[in-house]
Amino acid sequence: MTAPKTSLALLFFLVAHTSFAQPLFSYGAKQVSREEFLKAFNKNNTDGKPSSQSYKEYLDLYTRFKIKVQAALDMKLDTLSSQRAELKNFRSQVAANYMNDSESMNQLVEEAMKRSEKDIRFSHIYVQLPQNASKENEQKAREKINLAYVRLVKGEPFDKVAISLSEDPAVATNKGDIGFITAFTLPYDLENQVYNTAAGKFSKPYQTKIGFHIFKNTGERKAFGKIRVAQILLSFSPDATNTQKQQIALRADSLYRALQNGADFKELVQKFSTDNVSYQNGGEMQEFGTGRYESSFEAAAFALQKDGDMSKPFETTFGYHILKRIQVSPVVTDKNNKTAWDDYYQRVAENDRMEVSKKRLLKKILLQTGYKKFPVNEKSLTRITDSALAGTAIPNLNDVKRSTTLFSFPKQMVKVEDWISYLDAIRSVDNIRAEKNNSQLFDKFIETTALEYYRDNLETFNKEFAYQLKEFKEGNLLFEIMQRKIWDRASEDSAGLKNYYDQHKATYWWEASAEALILTATKDSIAKAAGAALSSGNKNWRDLVDKSEGLLLGDSGRFELGQLPVVEKTAFSVGVLTAPVKNESDNSTTFCYIIKMYSDKEPRNFNDARGFVINDYQGFLEEKWISELRKKYPIKIDETVLKNLPK
Repeated sequence: MTAPKTSLALLFFLVAHTSFAQPLFSYGAKQVSREEFLKAFNKNNTDGKPSSQSYKEYLDLYTRFKIKVQAALDMKLDTLSSQRAELKNFRSQVAANYMNDSESMNQLVEEAMKRSEKDIRFSHIYVQLPQNASKENEQKAREKINLAYVRLVKGEPFDKVAISLSEDPAVATNKGDIGFITAFTLPYDLENQVYNTAAGKFSKPYQTKIGFHIFKNTGERKAFGKIRVAQILLSFSPDATNTQKQQIALRADSLYRALQNGADFKELVQKFSTDNVSYQNGGEMQEFGTGRYESSFEAAAFALQKDGDMSKPFETTFGYHILKRIQVSPVVTDKNNKTAWDDYYQRVAENDRMEVSKKRLLKKILLQTGYKKFPVNEKSLTRITDSALAGTAIPNLNDVKRSTTLFSFPKQMVKVEDWISYLDAIRSVDNIRAEKNNSQLFDKFIETTALEYYRDNLETFNKEFAYQLKEFKEGNLLFEIMQRKIWDRASEDSAGLKNYYDQHKATYWWEASAEALILTATKDSIAKAAGAALSSGNKNWRDLVDKSEGLLLGDSGRFELGQLPVVEKTAFSVGVLTAPVKNESDNSTTFCYIIKMYSDKEPRNFNDARGFVINDYQGFLEEKWISELRKKYPIKIDETVLKNLPK
């Protein structure tokens, strides 16, 4: 008789899960899981596929790291004010990265990428709803937009209904036609209305804070992307007469003919363009995409077929324009393109789409944090709320007091007095109080409190954040204890250094070397002048550096020939000025002047070897200390778990 498939699957899961969670090694009473080790290994392994050898090598490094950190913890170095301050600062910086719902963010990015693949042309009917409108005014506005919708359903042309009923100031000229838009052009809720309306169809009436809307999708096209153009603008005032406009149109035609006959675009911009921003840059405007400017302007720009093409003069509400195409950047919507993904992610994070993500995050947070709401007399709470918002005395009630609990989290009880303090803080903040009733304000209070609680206890709820915080803390502790136990001791222990040198003299040798000047100049002209001065016999290089005002830096000393920054196959001899070497990082130039040669290998004295001795002495001290730590924290490795790490 065979076991059911579900039982086998469950058994496999339990075995695999147990294997992943079991410890790989212990040090003293502490254990390190297979999961923790693999996370650290995968982060630091740069050699490609893992192997038994690479695991063993990294395991040696990781066990050394863990016992050093444990020594720091036993010394209570984590209680130092500097350690606490750095951890707190790091926590506040990193926590912001985890205060979003990654799933919803990814969905919003993917949606924005998908929508960016096409532009939609739409028309719009708008009925205004004044701020703080009465119920009567709101009802009138609703009836008006519903009338527009009924007329559209009956088959009346959209432009006719728009001219008749829309309160958009531009409707008289555009007949409701707004032009093309793409993702991020409109507020997100309106963008949803446009993109969720099929081509040739119109939406149902939609209400926002400013009024009621009906949208019609009048056409779609493949996304154009972004374009950079230069323009000549001959502007006219809003109250210009037809005669004045005609005169400007004739001048624009004259300029266009001149361009057709070979006139320089930039010269004409300088002489005639009235765009106070772009004329300073040869008429070049900032790159723009669909929905940025008037539809007639964008249509003329996007109609240019190739770089260098120029438009005929055309009119907008600003004046007459002549455009020259400079460059087109196509839309990139490949999810696997990291640069494109990061760009869209940033745009979503800075867009009102984030409100969607925040709402989803709040819903998850209330579940994760164990939020619990307590029953309270709503009428009494309303009296307290109204008094707090008005800044008057809080009534003393029998059923709802300052100490009454409103809601709670496992580690926090939120009381009426907290609610009063919140209301005191926002009483003068108009953008928080605007258009919000008591119930909405209380919801905002819950949201604010829940987010603060989640942030303050983030390591409890987010495994990745907890790991990053632990990683930073342990790294700081490692630096602190290495500074105390090894680095400071090695550099300050003069007797120990000299003794170590005496015991290892045979290790420290000069290979073929030279006494030399190494000079670095920020400009080629400075390098040439310094080289000429040295070649002519001026050996006071410090004087050259001092007079250069920071444009020339120098160093002198004895260097092994392999340490000198020179081109290959340089022939070294006394008095040689080596060929300059260009530093790609900052475009500076480095060259050497050879003062004295040491062709034979010879031992280094203590002063010459000091830097090497300090480095080696640090290693000696560290190995001695590690031996002591291994005795204090015995390391035991589970060879079975190690053997079964993924290859």
